Amino acid sequence: MITEQLKQLYQTYTGSQAIDITELSSSGSNRRYFRLSGPISLIGVSGTSIEENQAFLYMAKHFKEKGLPVPEVYITSENQALYLQEDLGDTLLFNAIEKGRKSCFFDETERSLLKKTITLLPTIQFKGAEDFNFNQCYPQPEFNIRSILWDLNYFKYCFLKATGMEFQENKLEDDFQKMSEVLLQDSTPTFMYRDFQSRNVMIKDNKPWFIDFQGGRKGPIYYDVASFLWQAKAKYPEELRQELITDYLAALCQYTPIDETHFFHQLRHFVLFRTLQVLGAYGFRGYFEKKPHFMQSVPFAIDNLRQLLKEDYPEYPYLCKVLHELTNLSQFYDDIQKHTLKVKILSFAYKKGIPNDPSGNGGGFVFDCRAINNPGKYERYNHFTGLDEPVIQFLEKDGEITKYLEHAYEIVDASVKRYMDRGFTNLMICFGCTGGQHRSVYSAQHMAEHIHSKFGVQVELLHREQNIEQLFNARL
Repeated sequence: MITEQLKQLYQTYTGSQAIDITELSSSGSNRRYFRLSGPISLIGVSGTSIEENQAFLYMAKHFKEKGLPVPEVYITSENQALYLQEDLGDTLLFNAIEKGRKSCFFDETERSLLKKTITLLPTIQFKGAEDFNFNQCYPQPEFNIRSILWDLNYFKYCFLKATGMEFQENKLEDDFQKMSEVLLQDSTPTFMYRDFQSRNVMIKDNKPWFIDFQGGRKGPIYYDVASFLWQAKAKYPEELRQELITDYLAALCQYTPIDETHFFHQLRHFVLFRTLQVLGAYGFRGYFEKKPHFMQSVPFAIDNLRQLLKEDYPEYPYLCKVLHELTNLSQFYDDIQKHTLKVKILSFAYKKGIPNDPSGNGGGFVFDCRAINNPGKYERYNHFTGLDEPVIQFLEKDGEITKYLEHAYEIVDASVKRYMDRGFTNLMICFGCTGGQHRSVYSAQHMAEHIHSKFGVQVELLHREQNIEQLFNARL
């Protein structure tokens, strides 16, 4: 029995009996973790693959000798199926940034933890590789064409085929081969963590400690950056992602010269590769092993893929075609639609009342246009609206409405961005004037065009008093 064997190891190491042993949760690994309490608290590990255990034990000892923040292993069983290691507590970085992940607003404490983690990555990659025997890695000593094709076929068989999509395997394999060539353009003697993400970082004494690196091997630096910053459920805003890349590059400069143009070019390919690799893992763990955590993560990874494909990869034409079809499958499209923002914009006359919000969201912005110079004072504009050229020229002549809208754009843009980040689905924006004919119509029309152009979300525009409707469909 595993628990009895771990208790025996505990007694052998400490000279005392363990008071209690509790199994800890493990999300994706087949390894089992236990906390043994007594005179000291230790973590017991049971791994079914001896080769994988041996890889971890070698790496943990090597990294510890290099001064890297990894758990110390104290004792192993004779067959190396079990071992006891340092207890780093219960706080995963993933959980420490939970508030930011849920709100898409990362406070200074969360940003600080992320910065500490990403700036330690070059140390792991370069210092960790010093005198490292990559033959100790399992199952492969290095990131090579075989391991790349394994992961790409993992995606093909465990995820793509599981969706029921039809595709031409020979064309897909051609693009897989091309991707392998692109990914292997840079060859560096650095350590590639491979699963460098916030679930594999512990926070102890407000500092990051690294766990679950047993799948590491020799490989390029880009893979770990992609793994960390494009982790499916981390939901880092783009500005934070770019800030962390800048922090990483500043730390990387201590170890190697950097060509930033080449770095970002290669990184983009690794982000795509990592996303496909993750979907393969989600497919296997979710579709086949029926583990709910992985099924819940699929929509986030699909959304990552959808965002990546907004800028095409000309190197892989058929793969991109298949991926576009994949992201538009109803099971993924319908799910993302449930969390897609729709903006409703109206023009109205104050004398007929402020419009109600049919979404049940309680309404949104109401902008009062009545202080702007009014074309309605002049009889020659009575038969025109804010959509007609004579009124447009009148309103724009003194620049008053242009300045007004610039301020409105700034206010609304901030909310649209936050609503999109947080998965909110409805935002209402109203522009009112005296008659709902000139100033409010002009403003509502321009706001609708601005939001759709900038954010690509669905915008439903209604000029209430004119009974004019227009729909701007979301760009996928």
